[in-house]
Amino acid sequence: MERVFRRMVGGEEEGGGHGKVSSAELGEALRVAGRISCDEIQRMIVEVDTDGDGYIDFDQFAAFCHANEALMNLVARVF
Repeated sequence: MERVFRRMVGGEEEGGGHGKVSSAELGEALRVAGRISCDEIQRMIVEVDTDGDGYIDFDQFAAFCHANEALMNLVARVF
C-alpha cells in the first residue's frame, strides 16, 4: 500500500514528495487498472477525499485501500 502511494505521489527522486495524490491522479490510476466506470471513480474519489481539498493523503488512501482491496490489488499490479 505504501509503495503504491509513493509511486502515485512521486518520490523525492521523481520531483514529487508533496505527500498527497490529486483526485485526478487517483482517478487515472483507477482507470489504468480498468474494470471501473468514470462515474464509479468519481463516487469513490468523493468518498476518499474526506476533507474536500481535492487531494488524498496517506490516511485517506489507506482507508480507501482497506475498503476496496480487490480493486487496489489491480492498481498495485500497474504500479
